[in-house]
Amino acid sequence: MARGHQKIQSQQKNQKRQQELKKQQGHDQKTAAQKALIHTCTVCKAQMPDPKTYKQHFENKHPRTPLPDDLKDS
Repeated sequence: MARGHQKIQSQQKNQKRQQELKKQQGHDQKTAAQKALIHTCTVCKAQMPDPKTYKQHFENKHPRTPLPDDLKDS
């Protein structure tokens, strides 16, 4: 078991390694996918990546609700 100065060095080395691992985990697929979902349904708050998918979703899931203004022109 390490004592004194060696113990402190080991703790600092481990802390540095843990910080580097956290930085690497920050760039995961889930975060990138969440950024791509920019259109949000006004009725159910579901998120879609593009207006075409949003319009299809709205026509299929909410047929009785009138289309929002941003979908009428597309």
